[in-house]
Amino acid sequence: MAGSEQPPAAAGADGGLGDRSLSQGLSVLVGLALCVTMLGLGCAVELGQLGQQLRRPVGVLLALLGQFVAMPLLAFLLALLFALDEVAAVAVLLCGCCPGGNLSNLMSVLVDGDMNLSIIMTASSTLLALFLMPLCLWVYSRHWINTALVQLLPLGAVSLTLGSTLLPIGLGVLVRYRHPRAADLLVKVGTPPTGRPGGVVVELMAHIPASVYAIAVLMPLAGYALGYGLATIFKMPPHCRRTVSLETGCQNVQLCTAILKLTFPPQLIGSMYMFPLLYALFQSAEAGLFVLAYKMYGRDSYKQEALGEEEDTDISYKKLKEEEVADTSYGTVTAEERGSVPMEPTQTAL
Repeated sequence: MAGSEQPPAAAGADGGLGDRSLSQGLSVLVGLALCVTMLGLGCAVELGQLGQQLRRPVGVLLALLGQFVAMPLLAFLLALLFALDEVAAVAVLLCGCCPGGNLSNLMSVLVDGDMNLSIIMTASSTLLALFLMPLCLWVYSRHWINTALVQLLPLGAVSLTLGSTLLPIGLGVLVRYRHPRAADLLVKVGTPPTGRPGGVVVELMAHIPASVYAIAVLMPLAGYALGYGLATIFKMPPHCRRTVSLETGCQNVQLCTAILKLTFPPQLIGSMYMFPLLYALFQSAEAGLFVLAYKMYGRDSYKQEALGEEEDTDISYKKLKEEEVADTSYGTVTAEERGSVPMEPTQTAL
């Protein structure tokens, strides 16, 4: 019947409402995922370790150099090298300016790294991102200043999204201080899963150019190499070098996705908000190869290093025992001294 047919305008309106509802639902899910991730990050921080690192802030300095000097510059150079347009360039730059992700904490355990250093670098880079991430994004986006997207770059909204992560991080630190067992559970929940993308995600990723795929492959790999070189310059031991390497290459893709989804207009950013997921896939795969290579070839050197530390401890202990024996033997009388007759000085009469 003619009366039962829906007008085209009404059908278009219903479709628009459906797309808007889907977009709002996706934004809520992205926000919740970010809150859970930041809560897990806060639960991994212990106040005693934080105070110790602040007294000797090597981890904070490495996080500053790796996440806000090396990685943003790397993202900028790759965007220029592959001649990206402004939309893809902003997505790549935003991912490069993000702080470290908590995936590196898990990977550091698998390569016998310094877990305390890994957690401190992740937490400090997240706090530093409140000021340095908008600054780096503003500096490196000047090359595309003549485009509408960069001219309307929502740096204020980016800062607001970063500031909203302070609440779950602070709550996580409080949970760690009051309820350590609950904090251990929340750390496991907050670790991002690396699963297979769904059909909608695959369809969106099909529209991403091949040059962006190449950057997603090269960027984490170069980040791992830059982090290892940076730790070598600071003359850190091998297990700390592996930790800094993973911390530098692993980015907080949950935060990058949330910023792209919540602060940028969808009609401008298009499918590029899927770039963090693409980066996450390759950074996980390459970190897995890193772990596999270490398990096959590097574990023996780690055991020798640990054995060398134990031998140094044994030598120090033996030296300490010898010094104690020398101290206790001071002033004792031997058998020969017992049998000898003391010679007394005689005075001659004048």
